[in-house]
Amino acid sequence: MQFWQAVILGIVQGLTEFIPVSSSAHLLMVRRLMGLEGDYLLFDIMLHVGTLGAVITYFFKEVIALFKPPFKRMGLLALATVPAALAGLILNDVFEEVFGSGKYLCFFFLFTAVLMFLTEFFAKRNREKALTEPFGIKQAATMGLMQALGVLPGVSRSGSTIFGGVVARGESGEVATFSFLMSIPIVLGSAAVETYKVIRDGSYGVDVWCVIVGIATSFIFGYVAVTLVMKLIRKANFKWFGVYLTALSIATFFWLFL
Repeated sequence: MQFWQAVILGIVQGLTEFIPVSSSAHLLMVRRLMGLEGDYLLFDIMLHVGTLGAVITYFFKEVIALFKPPFKRMGLLALATVPAALAGLILNDVFEEVFGSGKYLCFFFLFTAVLMFLTEFFAKRNREKALTEPFGIKQAATMGLMQALGVLPGVSRSGSTIFGGVVARGESGEVATFSFLMSIPIVLGSAAVETYKVIRDGSYGVDVWCVIVGIATSFIFGYVAVTLVMKLIRKANFKWFGVYLTALSIATFFWLFL
């Protein structure tokens, strides 16, 4: 991997992590377009660490509040993390073997597009008919179950969790905030596991300077992206993500199968 390729991948990660379009799938596609072959899982995880830094910076007050009594949101976060953690531990290798090549990305993009159209419908219905409820166990549990789908490449973790929270009648802004907070334990856990594997096997794959510049770039562009996305989500403007993913699904279908 060249220095400039790490910069591009960092930008892609930063811009797509907080937009419900699946950053992992975009990283896979861009790597293929640049002719990068091989195992870049650790590098991808490090890029996620960069955007994790953007989340913690943007939601710093909310993160600090997690550690203050009565620890309600911390408990909800723990509840929501369990399904994805189990799915990652039990099914990640299976999914990677079956879907890791990216051959089926077009179908998962389309699936996420449908989720986005449905999210806009339910978000606007909830708001117009005053159907929103205080954020609690129902919303956290539903979002946790939907987060498990994020193990599939091309299915947006943030998109699926926001859909789950909105369907459970959560308010869009609160749901989005909780969705981004949900990324913290998942990314930290993945980073710890992959770092352990690399130290154990002694194979780093990517130059350390490429990793550093990738993390820095993903942090900068991630912070910009989360600022813009939160404004869109509070207005329940999800359909444009669905339109983009539908177009991307069609494009990748022709790219992969024709």
